[in-house]
Amino acid sequence: MNIQEYDILDSLFDTSYVTQRVLSENTGYSLGLVNRSVKALQQNGFIDERLKPTLKAVQEMQEKAPRNAVILAAGFGMRMVPINMETPKGLLEVNGEPLIERLIRQLREAGIEEIHIVVGFMKEYYEYLIDEYGVDLIVNAEYLAKNNLHSLKLALESLSNTYILPCDLWCAENPFRRREWYAWYMVSDEIDGESDVRVNRKRELVSLTEKSGGAINGNDGKRNDISRNAKNENTLMGNKMIGICYLPEEQASIVRERIRQMSRDSRYDAAFWEEALYRKDRMIVPARVVRAETVVEINTYEQLRELDGHSNQLKSDAIEVIAKALHARPEDVRDISVLKKGMTNRSFLFQCGEKRCIMRIPGEGTDRLINRAEEAAVYRALEGKDLCDEVVLIDPENGYKITEYLEGARVCDPKKEADLKQCMEKLREFHEMGLTVAHEFDLFRQIAFYESLWEGRPSVFKDYERTKENVYSLRPYIEAHAERKVLTHIDAVPDNFLFVKDETGKEKVRLIDWEYAGMQDPHVDLAMFCIYALYRKEEVDRLIDLYFVEGCPEETRTKTYCYLAVCGLLWSNWCEYKRSLGVEFGEYSLRQYRYAKDYYRIAWERIQQNAIPYQEKGVLQRKHEK
Repeated sequence: MNIQEYDILDSLFDTSYVTQRVLSENTGYSLGLVNRSVKALQQNGFIDERLKPTLKAVQEMQEKAPRNAVILAAGFGMRMVPINMETPKGLLEVNGEPLIERLIRQLREAGIEEIHIVVGFMKEYYEYLIDEYGVDLIVNAEYLAKNNLHSLKLALESLSNTYILPCDLWCAENPFRRREWYAWYMVSDEIDGESDVRVNRKRELVSLTEKSGGAINGNDGKRNDISRNAKNENTLMGNKMIGICYLPEEQASIVRERIRQMSRDSRYDAAFWEEALYRKDRMIVPARVVRAETVVEINTYEQLRELDGHSNQLKSDAIEVIAKALHARPEDVRDISVLKKGMTNRSFLFQCGEKRCIMRIPGEGTDRLINRAEEAAVYRALEGKDLCDEVVLIDPENGYKITEYLEGARVCDPKKEADLKQCMEKLREFHEMGLTVAHEFDLFRQIAFYESLWEGRPSVFKDYERTKENVYSLRPYIEAHAERKVLTHIDAVPDNFLFVKDETGKEKVRLIDWEYAGMQDPHVDLAMFCIYALYRKEEVDRLIDLYFVEGCPEETRTKTYCYLAVCGLLWSNWCEYKRSLGVEFGEYSLRQYRYAKDYYRIAWERIQQNAIPYQEKGVLQRKHEK
C-alpha cells in the first residue's frame, strides 16, 4: 500500500458516508488519483463496495498504531542564553504551561501513555513528571560531550511504533494521532537557509548537504565525511526541520541498528539522531509538511519572547543586569546570539540601543575557581592603559561582565608568524608597564588547590604522584631565576589576543579575559601561550625568540621550560576538576599532562648540564634520574 492509499483509507475511518469527490476534497488528492486508490484498496480487501474499512483494514491500523513516545530533553540548549543557566529548555513556559507538559498532554490526548524522556542537563528539574504524568526518565550522563544520537541510543529498546520528538516545541495543534499508517518526519512549509533537507514532488526528504556513507547508510562501502558538511557558496534553501518523527516497526528496526553502529563510532559523537534516517542523499521516511505557524521550535530567548512576551522565563537576571547597566528597558535588549562556549564561561552577543556588547556568564564551578573581586581589581589597574576591551560592567559578586563588542575583531593565529610578532610585542609592552595588584597567582598553590577540589578522588593518571613530584622539584630553580613579579595575564593564550582595526585601518592588539590575572613572573605568560596552542618544542623556542628580540638568556629559556611543566600540571588538574562536573576537554586535558612530563625532562636535562655550579649555590637539594 502506498502513502496515498493509506491517506485515503485513513479518511474513510472518519466518515460514515463518503463519495470519491469528498475524499478528493478531504485528502487534497486529485479525483483521478482517488479513483485509482479506491480500486486498489478494494482489490486488496481493505475497503468494501460501500467504501467501508474491512476487518483487514482494522488489523492494519492496529499493527501500525503508535505505542509510545521518546522525548529528547538532555541537551544544554546553548542558544537559549541567558536563560539556559536557570531553566532547561523543556520547562520553558508559554502561556503559563511548560513546553514538555504540553507535549505530554498532547501525546496522551492521542492515546499515548508510555512516554520516555531522555534527560541530562538539569535532570532533577524533570523528576516531578514521574509522579504527575507517569513518564519514564532515562538519564544521559554524556549530554555535554555527545549529541542526541546518543540520547536516542539509550531508548532503543522502546523504539517501535514510536513518536520521537525534541522537548523544545510548542504545537498550536496536536501533531499526534491515534492512527498512523506509515513513517514520516515533520518539516515546516517555511523555507529556511539553515535546513538540511527539502521536500521533493514525491514527498521525499532530500539532503541539501553531503551525508555520511559507508555500511551504516547502505552505500557502496566508501566512507565520506561524517555529519553535516558545509553547504556550497550558493546556500540552498530547504524546509525547516521540526524534529518530530513517527517510526513504525519496519523503519524503527532499521534506525535501531544504525544507531547501534553509529554510536560505536566516535566520529558520530556530535551527530544528530536524524543521521540514522539517511540512505545516500535522502531520508528513508517521507515528509509530513505542516504550516509554519502551527509548530514553533523555541531555540532562542527572542523566539520565546515573540511567542509569549509574558513568559516567566523572560524575567532573566542577566537581562535585568544589562538593562540597568545600559540604562535601558529589558525589551530593548535584542539580537541575542550565543558565542562559542568557552572553557570556563558562557557568553552571548546582544544589541541594546546603539551598542553591541558581550555579556559573560560564569560557567559551572567557576565560583570555586575565580575570585571575582580580584578580577575587578585587575580591570581597575588596566583602566586607560589601551590593553583590553572596554568594560561596561563587572560585578565582583556574581562574575557577570559586560564589554563592548569589538567589531571585526579576529583572534591570533598561533601558526602565523606575523600575528605572533605583534602579540609578543603587545605582551612585552604590558609586562614592562610593571602594573601591580594586591593579589598573586601562585602556581604551586593553585596546583594544590585544584587537586583539593577532587575531594579525595585519585587522579585519573596512573603516574600522577611521580609526575607531581618531578614538577615540584623544579621549584627551587624557578625561584632562583624568577623575574620581578608584575601583573601577569596568566591566561595569555592565542584566543585571548584580538586584532582590531583602528580608524586608519591598522590592526591593533587587545588582550581579553583577565579573570586569572595576578602578580607573577611575566614569563609564565609565554608558557601559557605555548601549552594552549599545543606547540611542539621548536614552536616553543620560536615564540620565546619572538618575545626576547634581543636574545633570550639560557637560564630564562630553561626557566620557561620549567613553567611549561608547571603550567601543564596546573591545567591538567583544572581539567580533572571540570571533568567531575561533567565538562570534558578531550585532547586538551591529555596534552596538558604531557607538557608536565615532557618539559620536566627537557628542563631537568638543561639544569643537569649546570648542576655543579648550581648546587654550590645551595639551591639544588637532590639528584634526579633523567
